[in-house]
Amino acid sequence: MNTKAVVFDAYGTLFDVNSAAERCKNKIGNNWEAFANFWRTTQLEYTWLRSLMERHKDFWKITEDSLDKSMKVFKIKSEMRNELLNLYKVLSPYPEVKKVLQHLKKRDLKLAILSNGTPALLNQLVNSNGLDDYFDDIFSIEEVKIYKPNKKVYDLPCKKYNLSSKEITFLSANTWDVSGGGNYGYNAIWVNRAENIFDKLDYVPKAEIKDLSKLLEITN
Repeated sequence: MNTKAVVFDAYGTLFDVNSAAERCKNKIGNNWEAFANFWRTTQLEYTWLRSLMERHKDFWKITEDSLDKSMKVFKIKSEMRNELLNLYKVLSPYPEVKKVLQHLKKRDLKLAILSNGTPALLNQLVNSNGLDDYFDDIFSIEEVKIYKPNKKVYDLPCKKYNLSSKEITFLSANTWDVSGGGNYGYNAIWVNRAENIFDKLDYVPKAEIKDLSKLLEITN
């Protein structure tokens, strides 16, 4: 792969979207993981539906809306709302993330995030986890006001770096995002942390890896 930029999805790829609920699992109970997965699924569904309806709300407002529904479904006390939202702003990175970024930074590559998140959310996530020195850019869909997998989102790094899509390696843990980036033209790699089955969306990933540390092996 003629890679000149490595672009990462944020949620589920660099940062553990379930870590907010996990930190509250003693309060939520044994179904904390089911609750976390429902919150995430609802959040994603809202991004797609709002894109289709052309009724944009930023990712933080969608995160709040999807949490409100999830708390009702799982009968979680309303007093926990602010705690969960505050924890979502400082999600934990996966264990290998910092080491991988350190190694990639030594190479002549642009490193960036391309995410549904708002600029403020993404900057807080990166800064709170001590990752701000590793990224050249943090691209948010707020620049185009439509969510992934719309092609306008995947255009952003190409335009900024004046690169063709084939010169960008894109990593995501979300199969629909890998397919979106791959169909756009990226060298898209699936980070299959949960050993899931890939969706049938007219794209086969360039590679499938269990975590980001494997990226160092295939890009040597």
